[in-house]
Amino acid sequence: MKKILIIGATSEIAEATARLWAAQGHRLALRGRDGERLRAIAVDLGIRGAGAVDTAPLDVNDFDAHADAIDAACRALDGIDIALIAHGTLGDQKACERDFRRALRELDTNAISVISLLTHLGNRFEAQRHGTIAVIGSVAGDRGRQSNYVYGAAKGAVAIFLQGLRNRLHAAGVQVLTIKPGFVDTRLTRSFAKGPLWVGPGRIAADIVSAIDGKADVVYTPFWWRYAMLAIRAIPERLFKTLRL
Repeated sequence: MKKILIIGATSEIAEATARLWAAQGHRLALRGRDGERLRAIAVDLGIRGAGAVDTAPLDVNDFDAHADAIDAACRALDGIDIALIAHGTLGDQKACERDFRRALRELDTNAISVISLLTHLGNRFEAQRHGTIAVIGSVAGDRGRQSNYVYGAAKGAVAIFLQGLRNRLHAAGVQVLTIKPGFVDTRLTRSFAKGPLWVGPGRIAADIVSAIDGKADVVYTPFWWRYAMLAIRAIPERLFKTLRL
Protein backbone atom coordinates (compact mmCIF):
# COMPACT_ATOMS: atom_id res chain seq x y z
CA MET A 1 0.00 0.00 0.00
CA LYS A 2 1.50 3.31 -1.16
CA LYS A 3 1.26 6.66 0.61
CA ILE A 4 0.49 9.32 -1.97
CA LEU A 5 0.36 13.12 -1.77
CA ILE A 6 -1.56 14.92 -4.53
CA ILE A 7 -1.23 18.70 -4.80
CA GLY A 8 -3.88 20.25 -7.00
CA ALA A 9 -6.14 17.31 -6.21
CA THR A 10 -9.34 18.99 -7.46
CA SER A 11 -8.11 19.06 -11.06
CA GLU A 12 -9.90 16.53 -13.23
CA ILE A 13 -6.70 14.71 -14.19
CA ALA A 14 -5.65 14.48 -10.54
CA GLU A 15 -9.07 13.23 -9.49
CA ALA A 16 -9.09 10.57 -12.20
CA THR A 17 -5.61 9.44 -11.14
CA ALA A 18 -6.64 9.36 -7.48
CA ARG A 19 -9.56 7.09 -8.38
CA LEU A 20 -7.18 4.57 -9.93
CA TRP A 21 -4.98 4.64 -6.84
CA ALA A 22 -7.99 4.38 -4.53
CA ALA A 23 -9.11 1.23 -6.33
CA GLN A 24 -5.68 -0.24 -5.50
CA GLY A 25 -6.19 0.52 -1.81
CA HIS A 26 -3.52 3.20 -1.46
CA ARG A 27 -3.56 5.94 1.17
CA LEU A 28 -3.99 9.47 -0.13
CA ALA A 29 -3.42 13.03 1.07
CA LEU A 30 -5.26 15.58 -1.04
CA ARG A 31 -4.28 19.23 -1.15
CA GLY A 32 -5.93 22.02 -3.12
CA ARG A 33 -7.57 25.41 -2.88
CA ASP A 34 -11.22 24.26 -2.53
CA GLY A 35 -11.54 22.46 0.81
CA GLU A 36 -15.20 21.57 0.28
CA ARG A 37 -14.47 19.98 -3.08
CA LEU A 38 -11.55 18.05 -1.56
CA ARG A 39 -13.83 16.59 1.08
CA ALA A 40 -16.36 15.50 -1.56
CA ILE A 41 -13.60 13.82 -3.57
CA ALA A 42 -12.36 12.12 -0.38
CA VAL A 43 -15.77 10.57 0.23
CA ASP A 44 -15.84 9.20 -3.32
CA LEU A 45 -12.30 7.81 -3.01
CA GLY A 46 -13.18 6.10 0.26
CA ILE A 47 -16.08 4.36 -1.46
CA ARG A 48 -13.74 3.29 -4.26
CA GLY A 49 -11.41 1.55 -1.81
CA ALA A 50 -8.78 4.03 -0.66
CA GLY A 51 -6.97 2.87 2.46
CA ALA A 52 -7.30 6.37 3.94
CA VAL A 53 -7.88 9.88 2.63
CA ASP A 54 -6.61 13.03 4.32
CA THR A 55 -7.58 16.49 3.05
CA ALA A 56 -6.46 20.04 3.78
CA PRO A 57 -6.72 23.28 1.81
CA LEU A 58 -3.59 24.74 0.22
CA ASP A 59 -3.08 27.91 -1.76
CA VAL A 60 -0.12 26.98 -3.96
CA ASN A 61 0.78 30.65 -4.38
CA ASP A 62 1.37 30.97 -0.64
CA PHE A 63 4.96 29.80 -0.98
CA ASP A 64 5.62 30.15 2.76
CA ALA A 65 2.97 27.48 3.44
CA HIS A 66 4.56 24.80 1.27
CA ALA A 67 6.98 23.26 3.77
CA ASP A 68 4.34 22.99 6.51
CA ALA A 69 1.80 21.52 4.07
CA ILE A 70 4.22 18.78 3.01
CA ASP A 71 5.18 18.08 6.62
CA ALA A 72 1.51 17.79 7.60
CA ALA A 73 0.80 15.38 4.75
CA CYS A 74 3.80 13.29 5.76
CA ARG A 75 2.49 13.08 9.32
CA ALA A 76 -1.02 12.20 8.14
CA LEU A 77 0.22 9.38 5.92
CA ASP A 78 3.19 8.36 8.06
CA GLY A 79 5.48 9.11 5.14
CA ILE A 80 5.17 9.82 1.40
CA ASP A 81 6.00 7.31 -1.35
CA ILE A 82 4.60 9.28 -4.28
CA ALA A 83 4.03 13.02 -4.70
CA LEU A 84 1.98 14.19 -7.69
CA ILE A 85 1.89 17.92 -8.48
CA ALA A 86 -1.15 18.54 -10.64
CA HIS A 87 -2.23 22.16 -10.22
CA GLY A 88 -2.16 24.79 -12.92
CA THR A 89 -4.07 27.48 -14.78
CA LEU A 90 -4.56 28.12 -18.47
CA GLY A 91 -4.36 31.91 -18.54
CA ASP A 92 -5.47 34.42 -21.13
CA GLN A 93 -2.45 34.91 -23.41
CA LYS A 94 -3.69 38.23 -24.82
CA ALA A 95 -4.32 39.60 -21.32
CA CYS A 96 -0.81 38.54 -20.30
CA GLU A 97 0.60 40.37 -23.32
CA ARG A 98 -1.14 43.58 -22.23
CA ASP A 99 -0.39 43.37 -18.51
CA PHE A 100 2.81 41.97 -17.02
CA ARG A 101 1.07 41.50 -13.68
CA ARG A 102 -1.23 38.96 -15.32
CA ALA A 103 1.75 37.23 -16.87
CA LEU A 104 3.54 37.16 -13.53
CA ARG A 105 0.51 35.62 -11.84
CA GLU A 106 0.43 32.85 -14.45
CA LEU A 107 4.18 32.24 -14.07
CA ASP A 108 3.85 32.15 -10.27
CA THR A 109 1.08 29.55 -10.42
CA ASN A 110 2.40 27.37 -13.22
CA ALA A 111 6.15 27.58 -12.59
CA ILE A 112 7.37 29.26 -9.40
CA SER A 113 4.91 27.49 -7.07
CA VAL A 114 5.86 24.16 -8.63
CA ILE A 115 9.58 24.86 -8.24
CA SER A 116 9.03 25.81 -4.60
CA LEU A 117 7.16 22.58 -3.90
CA LEU A 118 9.78 20.56 -5.78
CA THR A 119 12.55 22.09 -3.70
CA HIS A 120 10.93 20.90 -0.46
CA LEU A 121 9.92 17.52 -1.88
CA GLY A 122 13.32 16.97 -3.48
CA ASN A 123 15.10 17.45 -0.16
CA ARG A 124 12.69 15.11 1.62
CA PHE A 125 12.88 12.36 -0.99
CA GLU A 126 16.65 12.64 -1.24
CA ALA A 127 16.90 12.10 2.51
CA GLN A 128 14.56 9.09 2.50
CA ARG A 129 16.25 7.66 -0.64
CA HIS A 130 13.18 6.23 -2.31
CA GLY A 131 9.91 7.26 -3.90
CA THR A 132 8.50 9.13 -6.88
CA ILE A 133 7.99 12.81 -7.61
CA ALA A 134 5.68 13.36 -10.59
CA VAL A 135 4.61 16.66 -12.16
CA ILE A 136 1.95 17.34 -14.76
CA GLY A 137 3.47 19.67 -17.33
CA SER A 138 2.38 20.10 -20.94
CA VAL A 139 3.52 19.63 -24.52
CA ALA A 140 3.19 23.43 -24.67
CA GLY A 141 6.52 23.62 -22.85
CA ASP A 142 8.36 21.98 -25.75
CA ARG A 143 8.32 25.04 -28.03
CA GLY A 144 7.08 28.62 -27.69
CA ARG A 145 4.04 29.49 -29.79
CA GLN A 146 2.35 32.87 -30.12
CA SER A 147 -0.98 31.47 -28.94
CA ASN A 148 0.21 30.41 -25.46
CA TYR A 149 3.85 31.31 -24.88
CA VAL A 150 3.36 32.56 -21.31
CA TYR A 151 1.83 29.22 -20.32
CA GLY A 152 4.41 27.40 -22.44
CA ALA A 153 7.29 29.29 -20.84
CA ALA A 154 6.09 28.23 -17.39
CA LYS A 155 5.78 24.58 -18.40
CA GLY A 156 9.14 24.70 -20.17
CA ALA A 157 10.83 26.11 -17.06
CA VAL A 158 9.36 23.33 -14.94
CA ALA A 159 10.50 20.69 -17.46
CA ILE A 160 14.09 21.96 -17.31
CA PHE A 161 13.97 22.11 -13.50
CA LEU A 162 12.73 18.52 -13.43
CA GLN A 163 15.58 17.41 -15.71
CA GLY A 164 18.10 18.77 -13.23
CA LEU A 165 16.25 17.38 -10.25
CA ARG A 166 16.08 13.96 -11.93
CA ASN A 167 19.81 14.05 -12.51
CA ARG A 168 20.42 15.03 -8.87
CA LEU A 169 18.09 12.47 -7.29
CA HIS A 170 18.97 9.48 -9.48
CA ALA A 171 21.77 8.45 -7.13
CA ALA A 172 19.30 8.51 -4.24
CA GLY A 173 16.99 6.04 -5.98
CA VAL A 174 14.21 8.61 -6.49
CA GLN A 175 12.12 8.64 -9.67
CA VAL A 176 11.37 12.10 -11.08
CA LEU A 177 8.64 11.94 -13.72
CA THR A 178 7.69 14.71 -16.16
CA ILE A 179 4.17 14.25 -17.53
CA LYS A 180 3.39 15.99 -20.82
CA PRO A 181 -0.27 15.79 -21.80
CA GLY A 182 -1.55 17.06 -25.10
CA PHE A 183 -5.12 18.28 -25.59
CA VAL A 184 -7.31 17.23 -22.64
CA ASP A 185 -11.05 17.85 -22.38
CA THR A 186 -11.47 19.46 -18.92
CA ARG A 187 -13.15 22.45 -17.31
CA LEU A 188 -10.17 24.61 -18.32
CA THR A 189 -10.65 23.78 -22.01
CA ARG A 190 -14.45 23.67 -22.08
CA SER A 191 -14.67 26.60 -24.52
CA PHE A 192 -12.16 25.11 -26.98
CA ALA A 193 -13.27 23.48 -30.22
CA LYS A 194 -12.53 19.75 -29.91
CA GLY A 195 -11.03 17.44 -32.52
CA PRO A 196 -9.77 13.86 -32.82
CA LEU A 197 -6.58 14.59 -30.85
CA TRP A 198 -8.52 15.43 -27.70
CA VAL A 199 -8.85 12.87 -24.91
CA GLY A 200 -10.49 12.73 -21.49
CA PRO A 201 -8.78 12.91 -18.10
CA GLY A 202 -9.14 9.16 -17.63
CA ARG A 203 -6.73 8.43 -20.48
CA ILE A 204 -4.13 10.75 -18.99
CA ALA A 205 -4.61 9.24 -15.52
CA ALA A 206 -4.02 5.71 -16.82
CA ASP A 207 -0.80 6.82 -18.51
CA ILE A 208 0.38 8.55 -15.32
CA VAL A 209 -0.10 5.44 -13.19
CA SER A 210 1.56 3.28 -15.84
CA ALA A 211 4.55 5.65 -16.14
CA ILE A 212 5.06 5.72 -12.38
CA ASP A 213 4.83 1.94 -12.14
CA GLY A 214 7.25 1.62 -15.06
CA LYS A 215 9.81 4.03 -13.54
CA ALA A 216 9.67 6.31 -16.57
CA ASP A 217 11.45 9.67 -16.71
CA VAL A 218 9.19 11.46 -19.20
CA VAL A 219 5.80 10.46 -20.54
CA TYR A 220 3.92 12.10 -23.39
CA THR A 221 0.23 11.33 -23.11
CA PRO A 222 -1.33 10.10 -25.27
CA PHE A 223 1.85 8.59 -26.69
CA TRP A 224 1.51 10.12 -30.16
CA TRP A 225 2.38 13.56 -28.79
CA ARG A 226 6.00 12.46 -28.45
CA TYR A 227 6.23 12.17 -32.25
CA ALA A 228 4.11 15.25 -32.94
CA MET A 229 6.34 17.41 -30.75
CA LEU A 230 9.48 15.86 -32.25
CA ALA A 231 8.27 17.11 -35.63
CA ILE A 232 7.34 20.55 -34.27
CA ARG A 233 10.72 20.98 -32.58
CA ALA A 234 12.45 20.06 -35.85
CA ILE A 235 10.94 23.00 -37.78
CA PRO A 236 13.68 25.61 -38.37
CA GLU A 237 13.11 28.86 -36.47
CA ARG A 238 13.17 30.97 -39.66
CA LEU A 239 10.12 29.01 -40.83
CA PHE A 240 8.50 28.44 -37.46
CA LYS A 241 8.25 32.17 -36.74
CA THR A 242 6.07 32.64 -39.84
CA LEU A 243 3.50 30.06 -38.73
CA ARG A 244 0.34 31.03 -36.88
CA LEU A 245 0.35 28.45 -34.10
